[in-house]
Amino acid sequence: MGVTRRYRGESEKLLVPLLNLFTMETLKIAFVYDVVYPWVKGGVERRIYELAKRLARDHEVHVYGYKHWEGKNEIERDGIHYHGLAPAPKRLYLLGKRNPLPMLRLASRLRRRIGEFRWYDIVDVQNLFYPGALALKSLPSTVITWHEFWGPYWWRYLGPGGLPGWLSERALFTAEHHISVSWKTKHDLLRAGLRKPVPVVPNGVDVEFIQAIPPDELESDVIFVGRLISEKGVDFLLKALVKVKEELPDVRAVIVGGGPERKRLERMAKGLGLEKNVLFTGFLPYKRVIALMKASKVFVLPSLREGFGMVALEAMACGLPVVTLNAPMNAARFLVEDGKNGFVVDESQLSDTLASLLFDKAFLKLIGRVSREISAEYDWDAVVRLLLDVYV
Repeated sequence: MGVTRRYRGESEKLLVPLLNLFTMETLKIAFVYDVVYPWVKGGVERRIYELAKRLARDHEVHVYGYKHWEGKNEIERDGIHYHGLAPAPKRLYLLGKRNPLPMLRLASRLRRRIGEFRWYDIVDVQNLFYPGALALKSLPSTVITWHEFWGPYWWRYLGPGGLPGWLSERALFTAEHHISVSWKTKHDLLRAGLRKPVPVVPNGVDVEFIQAIPPDELESDVIFVGRLISEKGVDFLLKALVKVKEELPDVRAVIVGGGPERKRLERMAKGLGLEKNVLFTGFLPYKRVIALMKASKVFVLPSLREGFGMVALEAMACGLPVVTLNAPMNAARFLVEDGKNGFVVDESQLSDTLASLLFDKAFLKLIGRVSREISAEYDWDAVVRLLLDVYV
């Protein structure tokens, strides 16, 4: 089942009065977020880039955010028009949390240019850039793309300081048009009281690109890829590896990514006696990340919170089983068909699951083939067709 067929029932038409359904003339589309790919390599940024470069083949596409580049404020790259509204902050994170002050400054720049956005057929603003989404939500052409809905989690994340985030989410409910990247987030929105259509347009994967990349020379048994923040749960992986090491003394794990937790996790690995078993690579070019996945055996995503889990799709396209946590806010668990392309486990089951997979080479080969088949359903070209269907 292709992604378009899988989600066809969800593709309620958002903007019929604005567009000509029958001629499908060139659309003028703006994507709005704070950070911009490829200068920052997160899941939301990656989604915007993959959609934008494909839409730019037939439509006029603009991306608004921080100015991460040198030179002019507005540049063109891969057919996409980039608008740098404010200099990129030196520190995206403050005390391990996203720094809200630069986002507020960026949103003030958006408000000054509100008239500019009235000329777009579609203004696709990402909910996680809350100040920007609030600034643009009243435009008739605005679509709020929801990557996550936190609800009560705001209080756990920031304590009493979570009130502005909680209120911001509720305020976005007044926008007319919404998209969710996952069924989980859609369910959370409807349960929280949003009473408007919320079609699901998932993230995707570039299957053809991934297939063309050969495995890296650096082989491993287990690989993790992601930003090193507490919500990613790398602690759980390290603790599980201690037990796996009892059965497989030479077990090799590669942890790809950087972030505020890196030094603490490196100290933790050393304290657990894993310094010879675990390699922290830091951030790497995308091709190298894919090559390292292809040179590994099992992908582990021990996240407590994932809005979608695009990296899990990429691992599946590399032929890896995905082991992820059965955590309430982990949407990646819905990408895994338990026992077919991976396993959804509790923290206490992580070590046994990894050991069982690593000992069963025949099963690894079988589950890898199923992973590739499932990932092919999420090819970015199919996702773009679904997105256009939703837009018009």
